[in-house]
Amino acid sequence: MSIASPARLRRRIRPAGAIGLAIVLFWVVMAVFGPFLAPHGEGSVVSAQVLDASSRAALLGTDYLGRDMLSRILFGARYTVGVAALATVLASLSGSMLALWAATNGGWSDAIVSRLLDALISLPSLLFALVVVAAVGSSIPILVLTAAVIYLPGAYRTVRALAVNIVAMEFVKVARARGEGAFYIMRAEILPNIVLPVLTDFGLRFIYVVLLLSGLSFLGLGIQPPFADWGSLVRENIEGLAYGAPAVIMPALAIATLTIGVNLMIDGLHGRPGDPHGH
Repeated sequence: MSIASPARLRRRIRPAGAIGLAIVLFWVVMAVFGPFLAPHGEGSVVSAQVLDASSRAALLGTDYLGRDMLSRILFGARYTVGVAALATVLASLSGSMLALWAATNGGWSDAIVSRLLDALISLPSLLFALVVVAAVGSSIPILVLTAAVIYLPGAYRTVRALAVNIVAMEFVKVARARGEGAFYIMRAEILPNIVLPVLTDFGLRFIYVVLLLSGLSFLGLGIQPPFADWGSLVRENIEGLAYGAPAVIMPALAIATLTIGVNLMIDGLHGRPGDPHGH
């Protein structure tokens, strides 16, 4: 079974998906190069006016200490995008590998793994994260591992549901009959036929992680000072909400554009009607 070619993948991206892809790529570039493009240092005070409106010295206004919000948002992108992306990769990769292994082998191993992860997914995600972070601290490795553990079961259930349907098909039975091992079946027979749904699930999981980490930061349990992600920036400048200060609006807008961009990109990926495998 062949994986979708890049040309076919491009044909499946709708205009809205292209817009979403452009937004996501913009924030990825900002996460990588933002600190070099920032007009001021991350903690540099540029004005005596706090929670000020846009000016020549601070294009997106100043925060509660008089720091440039544009610079703060550009520096914060590496934490919001980078930490969320790393956690999502860990969750989706681990969950997908477990799901492919369970679906291919079946039997008691599938049942045990599925029941354990069902128990984990039943826990409220924010409550679980609050308990873990409050107990062991909110360093970046802890935030990444906590988010990965929370969203691993969801990735597992999605990929397993897809893989079980593929395992029941004739070409997989033929592969087993000619003596192919489990790893070959997972890599060559199952994965190419579920790659687009898996990518879609990855995008959704990334949004969930961004919102979870931003929520933790808003509660003061995420990225800690002197560093800040976008959720921290909203929390720090929340008193400016009554004045409509850019310092509280802009980081919230950054979170919104990132999540909307990922949603548009996901919606833009589609196969032809009646083609469940995207061929």
